[in-house]
Amino acid sequence: MPIKIILADDHPMILQGTKSFLENLGYTNIELCSNGSAALKLIENNKADIAILDINMPEMSGIEVAKRVQTAKNSCKIILLTIHNEKEVYKKAMEYGVYGYLLKNFSSDEIDKCIKVVTKGEKYSSPHLNDELQINESETALETLNLTERKIVELIAEQKSNKQIGETIFMSERTVEWHRRNIIEKLDLPKEKNSLLKWAMTNL
Repeated sequence: MPIKIILADDHPMILQGTKSFLENLGYTNIELCSNGSAALKLIENNKADIAILDINMPEMSGIEVAKRVQTAKNSCKIILLTIHNEKEVYKKAMEYGVYGYLLKNFSSDEIDKCIKVVTKGEKYSSPHLNDELQINESETALETLNLTERKIVELIAEQKSNKQIGETIFMSERTVEWHRRNIIEKLDLPKEKNSLLKWAMTNL
């Protein structure tokens, strides 16, 4: 079965141009719309595999559509085509489960690869995103930890033992071990010896 794609952009020439480009690549099952609300309705009704959305659209932004799709646990995978090369916009996109993030200036070079990667259930971000936007995954991961957990990770990076950590932050060795297990779970690390130590020393 051909991949079912929804394409949304409020600029008619860009919309038609992108559609023609995708058709030349062999993608034939494409629905078009020109605003976020229409895109969301198509996603909800058409059971599309992929939705390629502009971020800035009337009625509802591509980011808002992604948020609604995530909340509804819809299986459609979102790819954003955007001029935004900004950290906060990118972070929001990742927070709302966006699978692909492409800059319009380079999208013609990357969109086929992005679709193929996303179809496999993997994520793709343009390599042309600048260093500031290429968020260190460790920074995002650390945001999930509370202050106590962050302090423990910092001390682990200094190769402190549970006993030494407990003495530093005034808690029992057993409590430190409990926090370590929670941190490993939050960071989604393998439950193998020294996985947290390796992560902390690499990322802090």
